Amino acid sequence: MAKQLIPFIISLLLFIFTEVEGAKRSYGVYNSNPVKLFVFGDSYVDTGNFVHSESYKPPSGITFPGNPAGRFCDGRIITDYVASFLKIESPTPYTFRNSSNLHYGINFAYGGTGIFSTSIDGPNATAQIDSFEKLIQQNIYTKHDLESSIALVNAGGNDYTNALKTGRIIDLPGFMESLVKQMSVNLKRIRSLGIKKVAVGLLQPIGCLPVLNVISFRTNCIGLLNVISKDHNKMLLKAVQELNKEAADKSVFITLDLYNSFLSAIETMQKKRAEKSTLMNPLQPCCEGNNLEDSCGSLDDEGSKKYSLCENPKLSFFWDTLHPSQNGWFAVYTILQSTLGQLIT
Repeated sequence: MAKQLIPFIISLLLFIFTEVEGAKRSYGVYNSNPVKLFVFGDSYVDTGNFVHSESYKPPSGITFPGNPAGRFCDGRIITDYVASFLKIESPTPYTFRNSSNLHYGINFAYGGTGIFSTSIDGPNATAQIDSFEKLIQQNIYTKHDLESSIALVNAGGNDYTNALKTGRIIDLPGFMESLVKQMSVNLKRIRSLGIKKVAVGLLQPIGCLPVLNVISFRTNCIGLLNVISKDHNKMLLKAVQELNKEAADKSVFITLDLYNSFLSAIETMQKKRAEKSTLMNPLQPCCEGNNLEDSCGSLDDEGSKKYSLCENPKLSFFWDTLHPSQNGWFAVYTILQSTLGQLIT
């Protein structure tokens, strides 16, 4: 009798194993070809490429994962939230491509860079796409991989802030037009390499950045500077619309409205602060250098801190003078979720 049961038991175990493995694959646990995320741009989306920067020095990463992890933030940034929305891990930074899992894509973004060259000696958007193309030529990713992949692109903010700080903007409309034109070229090129869905971030309200709103004593955003963002975004939206008209699939390119998401999140926090004055001013950075020449994470020759840190980063919107905190990014992500849904339809 026992011998007769052995084949039945083996068949039953095989059936259970097959069903369990199938269920795992259906939820992406062991999926051999999950959605892959390829990221291009600046520090808003960089998760670890700028190794010799404050992103790898305390107090970065103080909220998550508890130590510096290559993000210009106290914790997670928008890239992490987009990856989570896609039910995958954040893609590996390009810097670590030879020693890490490339299963979920690659992050080419490099903090401080822009659409064109900036004061940071790092790969601009064009150079990042060059690196992506080389990996495709090396067959690191197949055509099938790319067809089920998504690109996240965010650049332009550093081009403007760098130009404003150095006084290089003589012809603002011409500068803006050249930026948007190059962004359009970049987006079209990413699409031509085989990626079916591309999400591009609109320019954040640069007049709200603490590095610039300091002239209002952090009481409000600088409206005149926000006009630059609005005009840039109008031009970029038109360019994206044209790109979608040219594409066979009319919804290849989608825009992530960082401009209104930032403003909405900041306004919500300001209203809460009006009701409870002990809450943090959302236009105030959590971490800031003690002097103009210092920044978040600066130390003197003896290793003493040359910056101040807020009591609770989880109550801030801005982490430092340029970047949202994890709390800030989560608020922005929450507003953008309905738009992100277009990536998976």
